[in-house]
Amino acid sequence: MAIKSFDQLSSLEIDTLREIGSIGTGNAATALSQMLGREVRITLPEVRIMGYNEAIEWIGGPEQVTAGVLVGMGGQMNGIMLSVQQIGFVNMVLEHMMNMSITSYDQLDELGRSTLVEVGNIMISTFINAFSGLSDISVNLTVPAFAVDMQGAILSVPMAEYGGMSDYLMTIGGNFVCENQEVPCRLLLSPDIRSLNFLLKKLGVTE
Repeated sequence: MAIKSFDQLSSLEIDTLREIGSIGTGNAATALSQMLGREVRITLPEVRIMGYNEAIEWIGGPEQVTAGVLVGMGGQMNGIMLSVQQIGFVNMVLEHMMNMSITSYDQLDELGRSTLVEVGNIMISTFINAFSGLSDISVNLTVPAFAVDMQGAILSVPMAEYGGMSDYLMTIGGNFVCENQEVPCRLLLSPDIRSLNFLLKKLGVTE
């Protein structure tokens, strides 16, 4: 039976999404390792279904400034995926790829922004490729968009896009560990309800 919002997911459906989210995050860590040229592992990721307000608090609160790489999904699954790049993650990338670090996002130049977009896009693409491969779903991704803003403003994009259908989204979080440095990994996935029902049916956990 089709669901009308995320809060109607059964425990089996949530567990299935958690498993796929964990696999996708592991693949994203592998992609990051290849980009940095160093071993990167991820702590056991936590995959949850959260309301938008809860998700904003989970990533540090609405007024905390952060960077985000946003990619739209089309094809057999419509929605948005967001990679939240907090300052610790940004510096891990910049230190290994550009031999530099920042104390404020205002210090990012065009090359630094382009690097973060590339890293975020590859991580998201790798996650979605794992996701679509496991579920046998074809997903097309848009050109990534990059923004530096308060987290509440960045997260308002998927809220405005799909908030009329559901007030919930899928959050995937853990910590990347590279050379004894541990930084947060925060990914947010917001498919529309039609896509979510199609995904669950393809996974065989709903009729």
